[in-house]
Amino acid sequence: MALSDTACRSAKGRQAEYKLSDGGGLYLLVKPSGTRLWNQAYRFSGKQKKLSHGAYPSVSLADARRLRDEAKKLLASGVDPGANKKVAKLTAVISATNTFGGIADEYLQRIEDEGAAASTVTKNRWLLVDLAGPDLSARPIADITPAEILALLQRIERSGRRETARRLRSVIGTVFRLAVSTLRAKDDPTLLLRGALKAPKVRRRAAITDEKHLGALLVAVDVYDGWPTLRCALQFAALTFARPGEVRGATWAEIHVEEAVWRINGARTKVRRPHEVPLSRQALAVLGEVKEVSRRSTLVFPSIRSNARPLSENAMNAALRRMGFTQDEMTAHGFRAAASSILNERGFRPDVIEAALGHQDQNEIRRAYNRASYWPERIELMQAWADCLDQLKQTP
Repeated sequence: MALSDTACRSAKGRQAEYKLSDGGGLYLLVKPSGTRLWNQAYRFSGKQKKLSHGAYPSVSLADARRLRDEAKKLLASGVDPGANKKVAKLTAVISATNTFGGIADEYLQRIEDEGAAASTVTKNRWLLVDLAGPDLSARPIADITPAEILALLQRIERSGRRETARRLRSVIGTVFRLAVSTLRAKDDPTLLLRGALKAPKVRRRAAITDEKHLGALLVAVDVYDGWPTLRCALQFAALTFARPGEVRGATWAEIHVEEAVWRINGARTKVRRPHEVPLSRQALAVLGEVKEVSRRSTLVFPSIRSNARPLSENAMNAALRRMGFTQDEMTAHGFRAAASSILNERGFRPDVIEAALGHQDQNEIRRAYNRASYWPERIELMQAWADCLDQLKQTP
């Protein structure tokens, strides 16, 4: 006798599970807990088998009958409906991992596992999920065309965010190259879009390069009465002229006091290569001071709010503003320009300065040679720069 929806709805759990048959092999299995599951009994190749159609009432009586009839059609054509269902699930899983969104998630997880800074992961996630996601996430990556990507990038470009459009093209290309390396795409369509976007308007970061004015700034930093790790971070940035993000994310594992060197993880550098910074006596002294404040943290310059998080992206610039230096006068990144300008004016070798700044030489052989040959000069350069800063602070 066929079931009714009323019978299904009123079925209650008993001490032992029981079945309510609807015909054609379909039955409602009622568990002691009251859970009701649709199953279908069938035979294939002489073997008794069972096919699940989901739980009632999520799957209604009408839906269960439709699924039963579809399974019977497969049986009539010589196909095992249970095996067919497993293949369909597997295909769905494979298809999901072959979408742009699925591979983008893999890329984000990979850079996180490799130790990329949290800010880097967050920015890339925003680019891939929030900006590219609505257009590309569900698309099979092998089907995405250069024209689709260009339309997305030009829409962002027209909104005035030229630099964002260029960064998005770059990170989309990284996802495609991951897909190519894992045989899920044939090529990277972003390569065809080079030169298709307008160049971003260059905004030079403000920097004090006058020696007298830089000395006054350094004195202001030394007497800054804000959070100690923030003051030390500014002093360290001035002495090492590393990028602000590299300073903020510095860990004690990267600091080798005995060798007087700071080895920055390649995942944290702009050029994605490890960078070593010789530490002057003054830089080591700053590290010794901040260690007393951040000894419970793996970070050299932890946040004011949490030892587990680095200083915020705007913390050093905000401190400069509180000291009275406007955004048109000086930024945390400006210490790099100041060092480059003054060291070049004082006659230090430009190639050694470039190596100390961590700028990427495009020639791989020359890059490896320079890294080895310039090291003794870089050690002398960093100590000379630290001594120069001490002198500037004494200049009236």
